[in-house]
Amino acid sequence: MPELEKKKNKYTDITTIANTTSAPPPTKKEEVPLPKSLHPAVQKAKERLIDLTKEKGINIVITDGHRSKEEQNALYEKGRSKSGDIVTHVKGGGSYHNYGLAIDFALKLDNGNVIWDMKHDGNGNGESDWMEVVAIAKDLGFEWGGDWSSFKDYPHLQMDFGFSIRELKYGDRPVVENFEEDPKSTAS
Repeated sequence: MPELEKKKNKYTDITTIANTTSAPPPTKKEEVPLPKSLHPAVQKAKERLIDLTKEKGINIVITDGHRSKEEQNALYEKGRSKSGDIVTHVKGGGSYHNYGLAIDFALKLDNGNVIWDMKHDGNGNGESDWMEVVAIAKDLGFEWGGDWSSFKDYPHLQMDFGFSIRELKYGDRPVVENFEEDPKSTAS
């Protein structure tokens, strides 16, 4: 396992782990099951993101969190063998959602409508609400899919803890030492 370094962000005590050295090539582990919920640190950061954006007058909704392999495969078929637009380029096991390390968000208007409008300024401060959410998310340790050079995934936020999809497929999993799980942080 690579040497790990703990970092604190400016908003909260959520501890993220960053990879500080290159890891040796992964070796396949026997039948390591996929997680069934969000990683506890991602869950806590998600809840903190909702609270911090609300303080800025921005309501968000988490449209997706942990995703099973079957759910991922069904999404992959959209725009291919099923009607709709292509929303993902990876099958089950190829998304950080499958490992409980990613969430998707959208903006929620006062009337209850949910929008994916990156220019909307509902709190009237002259800044895009979407980009305000992204800035807060990055401060909490999330990586934003809108920063990717190839397939831009604007609603996507993930914490990979220094693990590649390949390493996760081979059974490696991130651990947060001394993590105190909040009893209300068990639902995704």
